[in-house]
Amino acid sequence: MALTPTKSIWMNGEFVPWDEAKIHVLTHTLHYGLGVFEGIRCYNTSEGAAVFRLKDHMKRLENSAQLVRMELPYSIEELANAVRETIKENELEECYIRPIAFYGYGIMGLNPQDSKVNVAIAVWPWETYLGEEGLEKGIRATISPWRRIRPEILPPQSKTVANYANSILAKLDALDKDYDEAILLNMDDQVAEGPGENLFIVEDGTVITPPLSSGALGGITRDSIIQIAKDEDIPIREEDLTVERLLKADEAFFTGTAAEVTPIREIDETTMGDGKRGEITGKLQSIFFDTVRGKTAKYKDWLDYVK
Repeated sequence: MALTPTKSIWMNGEFVPWDEAKIHVLTHTLHYGLGVFEGIRCYNTSEGAAVFRLKDHMKRLENSAQLVRMELPYSIEELANAVRETIKENELEECYIRPIAFYGYGIMGLNPQDSKVNVAIAVWPWETYLGEEGLEKGIRATISPWRRIRPEILPPQSKTVANYANSILAKLDALDKDYDEAILLNMDDQVAEGPGENLFIVEDGTVITPPLSSGALGGITRDSIIQIAKDEDIPIREEDLTVERLLKADEAFFTGTAAEVTPIREIDETTMGDGKRGEITGKLQSIFFDTVRGKTAKYKDWLDYVK
């Protein structure tokens, strides 16, 4: 999806015009991939712009950095404040937010320890990642020939730049096959996640999602859906899933900051349930969207208001 330029990007504590937010071609992370980032959304509510689970995203950014031995030069509170200020600077009521921390210019070679850690935060209008139609009717997915990275290779619980080469290859394969999205298995033939989403199924009225031990990222939206399901007395479990069990599920859906809650109507020519958004998926999706737009008092603490 094309970027829509906004006014300014926050870089190392200062606002820089969008077109001037540049880095050197010899920036360390550009060559070696050791950077960390987040994907966050801000929604328009009756009380103004509100960022969904901002502190939790900043905590995950900090955790991502710690897992790859990168020391962030800003605290969680400083980063959260920078996000709010960047949204206000760009006068947006609803947007996608991309914080990124990366090793800068000045050192070449594998050891990044003498490189400065730079932090930037960009915001821009961005619609649903897998399409508005997909939210209602569901999307088509395919099992990827690429496998989700193992923790002995790179830490799956870190949103590390390098990890997403794995996701890109899976995405490209899915698009080449005329599918909307991919589903990655781990090296043990268990379902892990999508290239940028967590995956859930519904089986006999119970919601099931792969555990983090499968290699799935600890998604913020994933955690939100688990909590919502519990509060609605919908049975929910974390369990390893085989492809056979996935294909026999009554419903399936993706969750993620970009994808939000997107039903899956077909996997590799196998129709999921009735071939449309399932009842439980629809209920969870509806509560989620009410939540992010400030319509559910129970989850008000998940919203960080900009003004």
